[in-house]
Amino acid sequence: MTGSRARVLLPNRGQMEFRASDLESLLPEGHRARLVWGYVERQDLKAFYAGIRVVEGGTGRAAIAPEILLALWLYATLDGVGSARQIARLTQEHDAYRWLCGGVQVNYHTVSDFRKDHGKGLDELLSASIASLMAAGAVKLKQVAQDGIRVRASAGAGSFRRREKLETYLEAARAEVARLKAEMDTDPARGQRAREAARVRAAAEREARLERALARLPEIEAIKQRQGKTPEEARASMTDAEATVMKMGDGGFRPAYNPQLATDADSLVIVGVDVATVGSDQGQMVPMVEQIEKRCGEAAESWLVDGGFVGHEQIEQASRSTVVYGPVPEPKDKTVDPHQPKATDSEAVATWRQRMGTDEAKAIYKKRAASAECVNAMSRNRGLQQFRVRGLAKVKCVMLLFALAHNLMRMAALAPDLLGIGTGASPVVGIAA
Repeated sequence: MTGSRARVLLPNRGQMEFRASDLESLLPEGHRARLVWGYVERQDLKAFYAGIRVVEGGTGRAAIAPEILLALWLYATLDGVGSARQIARLTQEHDAYRWLCGGVQVNYHTVSDFRKDHGKGLDELLSASIASLMAAGAVKLKQVAQDGIRVRASAGAGSFRRREKLETYLEAARAEVARLKAEMDTDPARGQRAREAARVRAAAEREARLERALARLPEIEAIKQRQGKTPEEARASMTDAEATVMKMGDGGFRPAYNPQLATDADSLVIVGVDVATVGSDQGQMVPMVEQIEKRCGEAAESWLVDGGFVGHEQIEQASRSTVVYGPVPEPKDKTVDPHQPKATDSEAVATWRQRMGTDEAKAIYKKRAASAECVNAMSRNRGLQQFRVRGLAKVKCVMLLFALAHNLMRMAALAPDLLGIGTGASPVVGIAA
């Protein structure tokens, strides 16, 4: 009919739908969440179960299995998610997170507490994953590259104060805690006691943060003195006392941490994790060399670092366990050959100078950027731009999760049988690195 309006079906997205489906059918074969679960179910999680008090036949509400919480954090890390609140939301909205939970309800408090309370367990898992890859021949520790990656802290530049201000704020915080506690003691049955208790906790937490800031000032004052500045210039953060103002990659200065990663150059497996609270990499090589020797049961054959790590004392100590490859600083006098030993050099430093002048050493050193810088870039791509937690211990837990998630994907590429891929023991198939 001329002039008639066309009759069409338009979407009505407000209508309710009821679909019958099981969680298992939500994800296809080979999904990354299945890979994560295949890894988690093969781990020894005794350290994570140790804190669970409720037992079969006893009283109390059943605890959420550590397997679920660990799997959620590993998958979220690979997914670039670092917030416990966001993970809790995703368990209601995203099929992969729902599949990992398997119908178990989680809240962000439980998710957050799991990460911060299990630093030792996460560290043991990292050692176990490296040991498995070494046993499979994927990691040989022929060359290990170390590098720092400065990551912004969860603290603002305006939270830093000098000693005089910190002491004033601390005195006021202690007075506030005492006042609030006195009010509660005079009328403990008042109707708003829960709110008052929350105010006391908040005031006590502020007092504790200020105490930690004052406790860290001597360390920062010593750094200022080494830099030729006066100790009075030292400042500590009232938000995160262990964060330090560092020069970042873009040239700006922000509160940050300096995580250290050691990577097996051939396999790109992370074999060492540490976190420094200073902006310089100087002094960080020996602790990592010792960590690898303890964690792996043997030392790396050679150690690749950039110019920020090379110091005579560090080279002397590290050379007892490994062969150091790092650039020799250019002398001010351009007529001087930097690779010729100096009269003041120790035997280890002189050998290092001569070694770095050879073509063989230069070829080996090229592997540093291809491994350490590559792993750093992968971490950035997975959301390691700013920490959402405060304090060195919690930051270390975040870095351990990044290392575990990274090594999980390397394991799938280098030794898939460790995950049951292709053996018929796991539904995970066709996973790419």
